[in-house]
Amino acid sequence: MNLGRAWRISAREFRLGPRSPIFVYAILLPIVMSLLISAVFGDLLDPNPRLAISDQGYTELTDAAEGMEGIAVTRVDKPGDLREAVEAHDFDAGLVLAPDFGRALSSGGDPELEFYVSGSSLASDRVLLAAAATDLVAGAAGESAPVAISVVPVGDEDFVPIGDRLLPIVIFYAVVIAALFLPASSILDEREKHTLDAVLVTPTRMSEVLVGKGLLGVIMGVLLGVVSLALNQALANRPLEVMLFLLVGSIMMAEIGLILGSLVKDANSLYTAIKGAGVFIALPVVFIIWPTLPQWIPKLTPTYYFLQPVYDIAISGMSLTDFWVELAVACALCVAFGLLVSAVGRRAEIRLAWAA
Repeated sequence: MNLGRAWRISAREFRLGPRSPIFVYAILLPIVMSLLISAVFGDLLDPNPRLAISDQGYTELTDAAEGMEGIAVTRVDKPGDLREAVEAHDFDAGLVLAPDFGRALSSGGDPELEFYVSGSSLASDRVLLAAAATDLVAGAAGESAPVAISVVPVGDEDFVPIGDRLLPIVIFYAVVIAALFLPASSILDEREKHTLDAVLVTPTRMSEVLVGKGLLGVIMGVLLGVVSLALNQALANRPLEVMLFLLVGSIMMAEIGLILGSLVKDANSLYTAIKGAGVFIALPVVFIIWPTLPQWIPKLTPTYYFLQPVYDIAISGMSLTDFWVELAVACALCVAFGLLVSAVGRRAEIRLAWAA
């Protein structure tokens, strides 16, 4: 297989893609959905983590906090009011400075700093705000922070904001529509117009055509997945690990798209096949939104092995080590679908040889 020819086919797809309504639809749908969810549930209009500070006598640190970029700081008079506000998720975290905090800090003591985190806040926001609090104290002390930060979770730790629960829908459409539907519709279009037969008369092989069109889906799937996560403020936590699962998922969906596009008879058959399989491949989304449902069911679908890790890493702060089994299964599925794509390519070449 000549990778140069495969890349030229992919470059041609990108060049001609904007002329296709399906290409434009694949780009606009996840972006519009992300903007709507962000606007409706507030993430777009209030993207900064929210920190409340109850300052009982050390205003220098509070003044420094208010000058930090990327964090919305609010002063709260009473520690009790601060805790109640964080528990109600009016703030992502709260910092309580005791009356003797400044004196203990200046004398080289080891004051304790109470740091409340909302159980409904994003893991990435918690990490950011805790690091910011430590940096503030270190800056005030002029050295490494000589404090013991006592982190107190308050509120419902199992609660996830509805905007975050809807994130799997956006990821699903971003990856599946781009990575699966674009290659499938492209190869079907060339089959129906018989341009594929003309291409295969040249030295270009069917395997190179499939790889080139698959690259289109993989690149678009990863790109739109990253853009959708960024628009929903969900890419700050372990972005490389999130992108790894987006890449594996996009490869898997592109392979399925190539198989469908090579086997179905016409566009109506393709739409019917995707609609029929859509319920099956979208199943993990339902179980992520409603986690009380039996969680073994979505593991029967291939999309689970990248949708669930992307969601848990981006929202819950989990890491790649928590999903090495899912990664292994996803890679095995990619290999299996890849073998099917290879078989489909050989079948097309044999059919063309017989026709000649």
